Amino acid sequence: MLPSVIFFSGLLLPPSETFIRAQGESLQQFRPYYVGSRFVPGLSLPSDRSFVLNHGGKLGAAQEATFKLTGFAPTLYRKIEQLKPSLVHAHFGVCGTLALPVVKRLKLPMVVTFYGLDAVLTEEASNQRSLTNRVYFRRRARLKQEANLFIGVSEFIKQKLLSQGFPADRVIAHYYGVNTQLFQPDPAISREPVVLFVGRLTEKKGCEYLIRAMADIQKIHPDVELVIIGDGVLRSELEELAAKQLYRYKFLGLQPPEIVKEWMNRACLFAAPSITASNGDTEGLPTVIVEAQSMGLPVIATLHAGIPEAVIHGETGFLAAERDWQNLATYILHILENEDLWQRFSQNGQERMRTHFDLFRQTRILEGLYQSVLSTPLNI
Repeated sequence: MLPSVIFFSGLLLPPSETFIRAQGESLQQFRPYYVGSRFVPGLSLPSDRSFVLNHGGKLGAAQEATFKLTGFAPTLYRKIEQLKPSLVHAHFGVCGTLALPVVKRLKLPMVVTFYGLDAVLTEEASNQRSLTNRVYFRRRARLKQEANLFIGVSEFIKQKLLSQGFPADRVIAHYYGVNTQLFQPDPAISREPVVLFVGRLTEKKGCEYLIRAMADIQKIHPDVELVIIGDGVLRSELEELAAKQLYRYKFLGLQPPEIVKEWMNRACLFAAPSITASNGDTEGLPTVIVEAQSMGLPVIATLHAGIPEAVIHGETGFLAAERDWQNLATYILHILENEDLWQRFSQNGQERMRTHFDLFRQTRILEGLYQSVLSTPLNI
């Protein structure tokens, strides 16, 4: 029987967190169980391996708040104990601090993965109304001392952790990867004059600058369409901007992974114009960029966070400075008008994803990290 690992995350599981489920379900040496504060509409998880503290209502909310503040959750502890887990893998730094009472009570080692905002957020810029944020900054010093291993999803995130005083001997960079066997282009499907964006419609995704770039593109090539998949607080504002500036565009809202994959097979370019948000929020390394390149899509993106670790400028795509929509437009136009360049970027991108970002290869590395943690007890 495989040893168990607890995948701990606050919410199980938002639509944008496909990478957590993919990583868990690709484990071969461990059996994953998903544990969190509460379920949210989004990704389905195996019902027999998914457990939450808050099942709704005032009682559930009170139990969740009590757990976050004090670590008191006897029912949850009993459930986890029955699973006899070997370790806890907390996804996001804030969830690492929430899990500290669990690992202490059950005497378990813990691995924590940092993805983006959790590695750059300052106490001054955080939402102080968020109980989870307050707990994170209150317990962060303990987390640095008590967790066995910290994983940054890119070298950029690793460096951010080191700059905040996380222990250098317990911080590594590790790409989680995508299923490059699943994300392959279907040559029977013809590419269309579509520039594709996939992501939450929030400030750090930089979609405003893509719309401005596409306005310039459509003055030259009015048949090129912008397709935006995703939702978020800026959707109405972005729709208003697109209506003023673009001839051809679609806002498709949230879509299931299979529809996203279908659009990646139909589009001719993928755009990821990410920026550093006003509160300091950044990407780690967006999964959709890896998926798109695995699907043979050249990527136009920005020199932001871990993106240059996946998109190689001049080899698999082009990178502009943050907010530089003029250069985004120039690069998009360059690829649209150069078939040989498109083919070269497409092929190079697929090869790079298979070499450095294959989910199963990367998960074997992760399982090696688990084994290393289990064989090297942490002396506190």
